[in-house]
Amino acid sequence: MTRTAALSWSYQQIWADSLTVFWRDWLDLRGRVWQVLASGLVAPLIYIFAFGVGLGGSLGAGGLSSVAGSSGAGSYLRFILPGMVALSAMTISFAGTTFSICGARLFTKSFEELLLLPVHPLSLHLGKVMAGIARGLITALGVLVIGVLGTGAWGLLNPLALLILLLNCAVFAGIGVIAGLKVPSLESVGVLTNFLITPMSFLGATFFDPSQLPGFMQVLVYSLPLSYASVGMRAAAYQPLSQFPWYTVAVLAGLAVILAFVGAYQFSHQQD
Repeated sequence: MTRTAALSWSYQQIWADSLTVFWRDWLDLRGRVWQVLASGLVAPLIYIFAFGVGLGGSLGAGGLSSVAGSSGAGSYLRFILPGMVALSAMTISFAGTTFSICGARLFTKSFEELLLLPVHPLSLHLGKVMAGIARGLITALGVLVIGVLGTGAWGLLNPLALLILLLNCAVFAGIGVIAGLKVPSLESVGVLTNFLITPMSFLGATFFDPSQLPGFMQVLVYSLPLSYASVGMRAAAYQPLSQFPWYTVAVLAGLAVILAFVGAYQFSHQQD
């Protein structure tokens, strides 16, 4: 009984400390909410207009019928919309978290103060991840509102779609935390973005249905976390619950847990 009580207190303390670390970042973030929202909306809205409105409009009814997965969505614009929401969440959750930690480590030199806090390393990771989730959700919900009002895709407000969006933010914020702890310079963040985030933007099942690809291409696409977010949100929005691919939730949740342990380990061994 004593051991159970001690474990319960320990978990509660880790969670309380995580909220404290998050609140420290939120005080800085809340003054720049509109800046985060505006900067994160640019790329997704360009993709929506270029591919959804431009390409989708040029396909016509006959061409659209051959686009895999578009029948349930009703149009190619509505088909790519869940992927665009997931894409915006991915980009801001990763970039915002990485630059925040990297800047504190390399320029302001305030990161050492965080490492000296008498809290569990998991609390440090979770607090930073929650700040990344907040950044991602701010932008993703902006894209979501514009997309839903513009296309009438009310299925995207399905709680299951929002759960996947939250898990997607957690995964890429977790990757951003680990990247921010490891990169030696801001230029390295640009390299990571070019070789990780940019390819995933186009290959992460945002513009196509991966089930229609050849087997070897499916292996590539499903090795990317964004694919599970895009497929899951699209299914939650446009397909009945009986056809929902529950593996998308399991994979994203599993990745978030694994990244939490990796991040906690990295924090416990970080020296700056």
